[in-house]
This record gives sequence, structure tokens and C-alpha cells, in this order.
Amino acid sequence: MQAKLREIASHFDIYGNYLWAETRKTGHINDTCFGVFNQAGIQVRYIFQRINHNVFRKPEELMSNVSRVIQHIRGKLRGQNDASRRVMTLVPTFDGKFFHRTEDGNYWRCYLFIERARTYDVMECTEHAYQAANAFGTFQQQLSDMQGERLFDTIPNFHNTPSRLVTFYETLQKDPRNRASSVKEEIAFIEKFQDKCSIITDLLENGGIPERVCHNDTKLNNVMLDDETGEAICVIDLDTVMPGSGLYDFGDLVRSSVSPAPEDEPDLARVYCRLDIYEALTRGFLDGCKGCLTPKEIELMPFAAQLITFENGMRFLTDYIDGDHYFKIHKPEHNLDRCRTQFKLVRDLMDQEETLAQMSR
Repeated sequence: MQAKLREIASHFDIYGNYLWAETRKTGHINDTCFGVFNQAGIQVRYIFQRINHNVFRKPEELMSNVSRVIQHIRGKLRGQNDASRRVMTLVPTFDGKFFHRTEDGNYWRCYLFIERARTYDVMECTEHAYQAANAFGTFQQQLSDMQGERLFDTIPNFHNTPSRLVTFYETLQKDPRNRASSVKEEIAFIEKFQDKCSIITDLLENGGIPERVCHNDTKLNNVMLDDETGEAICVIDLDTVMPGSGLYDFGDLVRSSVSPAPEDEPDLARVYCRLDIYEALTRGFLDGCKGCLTPKEIELMPFAAQLITFENGMRFLTDYIDGDHYFKIHKPEHNLDRCRTQFKLVRDLMDQEETLAQMSR
């Protein structure tokens, strides 16, 4: 890996001497490495990522979205304190592109590493919840006036739950690994919930809620919090930034944050909605959006949390039945464990729906 990353790094416009590299074992989709450079006696870190072009079929369109969004937010931050840490910095190649394509057909990109901040996989306190939600709400607000052509759909129908439902049933019918018989309870839950799948997509289609530029993958670990202050510094992982609904962003934030258990927790008794965390997420997101959401969007926030959690569980189950091709797994039945935590959380969100609705009124 050292020699390979040294060669890849040589194509990016980075000052200084390459020292060493380290692989990061995080994320379900892309391969990520640190590269460390000596710049006038100071060690400076960069992030190198190989874009998974089996998931993102058009990497050049993806990078067009990412660069446009970064440029727009950077313009909003001009003159603000510590602006260079509050939006990602793409490093161009020597030919002016924001990606390098290797001879074997892989696409690599490079970001400046944001120091003195970190991400969290499990929400540790209500202040973290507020800060993370405020960051994603601010992200919505910053992009609410973005001009120009519509962004590319980097993954078509990414949060189109009815489309995901169709894919699930197609996969179930094929059952390539003969796993369907072992997940009858999960299949029954999908059948029970499925009539609600089109609520948000129907509203988008008929103009009941606006289409927005959205992050579309607002997991807690996609926002960096400052090591000293705990303040949200930067929203990261912009691969799924594309047109969608602001409700998707709030829903996925709740999905990834309100339970004290990790996404693949096998003990479902540990999976539930923490009301204090949900309240902080709601308050932070609305504060960050600064009034850019419509009354209908605010009304649907609790339902969006159910829908996106359900959708994610259905995606994990689809991948499990299909043979674990999409999400990286680290143990047998990893995707099934992930599915079950999501469906358990949906049930808890449904049981507390009225209480949660009061928090956004």
C-alpha cells in the first residue's frame, strides 16, 4: 500500500515530501487512506479515497457535485473564523481535475485532513446531538439558494423508498442464496409497513414539499466535532449530495443517532429511541435550517425518521438476501444484524410518534 499510495499521491498538487501512509478501516463503501507529507518540517495529513465505482457508476458526475457544493459553501463562509475547517478542501491533480484515474480504472480523490476534530459512531450526549443536527440543518440552509443546473443523481432513487421496495421484492423472488426462509419475521414487517413507503415521494412529485439539495446520508459519523469545544465543525462524506427532500436528511440523522446501540448490535433490547437525544436533534436541525423548512416538512419530521430507518433496514435485508454484495461485512449475517436493529428502532419510533411530534411543534 505504501508504494501504491505514493504513486497515486504523486498526481495531486500537494506541497512537500511524501512520508508514509495508513489505511483506515471505516465506512461501508469507499477505501480510505491517510497520506502524511513533510511540509517545511511540519507533518501534514491528507485523505485519499478510492471511489467505489461499482456503487457510484459515474464518478466524474459525483465529483462534479462534490466540487460544486464545496465551492458554494466556501463562498458562504468567506471571512468567517476558522473557515478552512468548516468545509472540506478538495486537492486538485496537476491537470486541474479533482480526481485521478489509475491505469486499472479506479478513481482516486484527495482531501486536506481536518485536524483537532473527530467523528462519533454513537451519540454520547445531548450536546453532541444538538451540534450534529445543527450542522446538517445549516448544510440544508447553506445550499437552499444554490444556483445553476440541477445536481446529478449519483445513485438514482437513493432515498426513493418505493423503488427500494420494488428492488427488495425482486431480490426476494430470486433468493440467490436461499436465505429468505430464515427471515420470515423481517419480511412480514416490510409487508406491514409498505403502504407508507410513497408518502414523501408522492409529495415531492406533486409539489406538496420542495425538492432540495440534500446530503442524503446524514449519519452521525458524517459530521466532525471539535476536540476542545464539541462544536460541529464540518459535514463530510458528500458522495450522496444530490436532489432530494430535507426530510431524508433529518430522518437519517435520527436513524443513526437516537439509539444508544451500534448499527449492528445483536442484542435488540439495547436498541431504542432516546427521547432526550431526539429532542436535541429536532431542536438542532430546526435551528440550523433557520426557517427554510415548510410547515408540511416540519409536520412530517417524526414520520421521516420512521421511513428512513425502515428503508435502511430494508436495504440491509435486501443485501443479505442477495449475498452481501453492496455493504462491507465483517462477520456472517452482519447485514441481518443491521437490518434487525433498524426494524426494532422503527417499532419504537412508531410507538412514541405522538410524543416525538410534540417536539417539532
